[in-house]
Amino acid sequence: MAIDRRREAAGGGPGRQPPPAEENGSLPPGDAAASAPLGGRAGPSGGGGEIQPLPAPHPAAGGQHPGCSSAAAAAPSLLLLDYDGSVLPFLGGLGGGYQKTLVLLTWIPALFIGFSQFSDSFLLDQPNFWCRGAGKGAELAGVTATGRWDSGDVANWTSPPTTPFSTASWGAAGNLSNSSDADGGDTPPLPSPPDKGDNASNCDCHAWDYGIRTGLVQNVVSKWDLVCDNAWKVHIAKFSLLVGLIFGYLITGCIADWVGRRPVLLFSIIFILIFGLTVALSVNVTMFSTLRFFEGFCLAGIILTLYALRIELCPPGKRFMITMVASFVAMAGQFLMPGLAALCRDWQVLQALIICPFLLMLLYWSIFPESLRWLMATQQFESAKKLILHFTQKNCMNPESDIKGVMPELEKELSRRPKKVCIVKVVGTRNLWKNIVVLCVNSLTGYGIHHCFARSMMGHEVKVPLLENFYADYYTVASIALASCLAMCVVVRFLGRRGGLLLFMILTALASLLQLGLLNLIGKYSQHPDSGMSDSVKDKFSITFSIVGMFASHAVGSLSVFFCAEITPTVIRCGGLGLVLASAGFGMLTAPIIDLHNQKGYFLHHIIFACCTLICIICILLLPESRNQSLPENISNGEHYTRQPLLPHKKGEQPLLLTNAELKDYSGLHDAATAGDGLPENATANGMKSM
Repeated sequence: MAIDRRREAAGGGPGRQPPPAEENGSLPPGDAAASAPLGGRAGPSGGGGEIQPLPAPHPAAGGQHPGCSSAAAAAPSLLLLDYDGSVLPFLGGLGGGYQKTLVLLTWIPALFIGFSQFSDSFLLDQPNFWCRGAGKGAELAGVTATGRWDSGDVANWTSPPTTPFSTASWGAAGNLSNSSDADGGDTPPLPSPPDKGDNASNCDCHAWDYGIRTGLVQNVVSKWDLVCDNAWKVHIAKFSLLVGLIFGYLITGCIADWVGRRPVLLFSIIFILIFGLTVALSVNVTMFSTLRFFEGFCLAGIILTLYALRIELCPPGKRFMITMVASFVAMAGQFLMPGLAALCRDWQVLQALIICPFLLMLLYWSIFPESLRWLMATQQFESAKKLILHFTQKNCMNPESDIKGVMPELEKELSRRPKKVCIVKVVGTRNLWKNIVVLCVNSLTGYGIHHCFARSMMGHEVKVPLLENFYADYYTVASIALASCLAMCVVVRFLGRRGGLLLFMILTALASLLQLGLLNLIGKYSQHPDSGMSDSVKDKFSITFSIVGMFASHAVGSLSVFFCAEITPTVIRCGGLGLVLASAGFGMLTAPIIDLHNQKGYFLHHIIFACCTLICIICILLLPESRNQSLPENISNGEHYTRQPLLPHKKGEQPLLLTNAELKDYSGLHDAATAGDGLPENATANGMKSM
């Protein structure tokens, strides 16, 4: 029976019935043939991540799948489906002037996106407050009466795109409230809260004066007095943007795979202008939070489509560099945001100034084309032909330079009907869904645990002079993110995508476990008078582990998003990116939720994510390596994008697991078994003799 199953997996043997059209992710004959040029396997040499050409299929007469058009009975030309090997070189790769212009046009909006991503740190910063009319001398007392630290807000942090969310991806860590019920975990005890009588008298006022630290004269909190009993509305407003991003990633990703990247990008630009400018005209906090949700939804469409377009424009060797440049541009927006806030002075002017630059992107309607790679992958050859001619005209290329004959082959396929795919098709696959789920968990863990490290580091601000004001907090987090991206460029160059992701995840796990375990041990020893340890030693270790954790977890989140963009097929790339970015959004969402509950459950939150890092380390080993590989174009390509071992096999070493293609060499074993059950006693199911 084992031999029969192996023989069926290998596809050999007479009388074998074809599997159903969607079983295990397989496609109808037209789609299976369309995936042939870039299919690959994991060989003994460890090249499983490489997508290699497969032999051209021979469609049987009358073998058309029910419900398919006659044009889809035969596979399209293998030349047209090998985009990185034939179409992109014909257009000049990234060396063409028009392609460089398009890449530049995907970088410029990253600056505007960076402004929008980090606006919550300024619009919703919780200022110090005191009763109006209590006199200027009450300002200092008001700091204590608020029951919060002077530098409680942790600035939003970046990713890819992301980065990353990314990229650029991004996150938000909430303000640190001072509660006697907070689970401090590895952080030092919070300062003793003021007397309840002081708080009560401060909240009995009908009007307050505010000390805003972000350079603004007025923000959302001071505009609608979101303090005391209304303080919870600040956290609702914070995660309304995040919830909008999560829904936006999921929905616009599916739509972009169905109607194209360009329409989703342009409609997202139009609606973010409408909702973003209306946010500045909000009359109450409910209207503000609702409009921020829709602003986040549209912002997600812009981030997602620009990320996909950037990836699909580039040849294999340039994808990571182009993506990281966009991340650095988004970080420039993060660094410039305090100056922009100081210049505007009012939150409404700041919100309008953040959104108005998107007006320039309305010009993309006439200057930015649809993704040619997506048109080719979905077999929209009529539109693809027009776009190729447009590229050759813009690059002043001679059509006769088409050595491989792309245009003649394209002429033969113009009558073919388009084939579009939704992300739900990934459920029926074997390898592709596994890769996407692993990256979703990595993204969720990276962005979720970042808040734990940020809160732990800012928890020592009362003892560290460097962390005594808002700007020090903000630029500390931004500098860590910048250093993380610079380290990613070096690590990925030498270790690849999978090796880099594994290294940063190990660093995240070590920083988290040491912070949770070692610091508690140091705390116990420091209580003994003869130990020679003091609380300052514990504080220094905690800050060090927090910085390392923030550094590594930022890289994990950003690299997970980029990795997904490379291993997800073109026909569902935006849907796959949407899933990973939405998972990142769920990780970020834990920060305002924990803040909403006054930091209760923070320690358990950190423990859960620390355990997730250990699971992710194991799961990363299941991913393929995509460095310098062609992008998969359809679902079958993604299925053949299989894992390769971290270390190549030694010469003469027999791999433990054989691929389907290698199992075909042993398909004759079934015939021998059925003929006389005469297999030797020392023969095993895979044809190898046991010793």
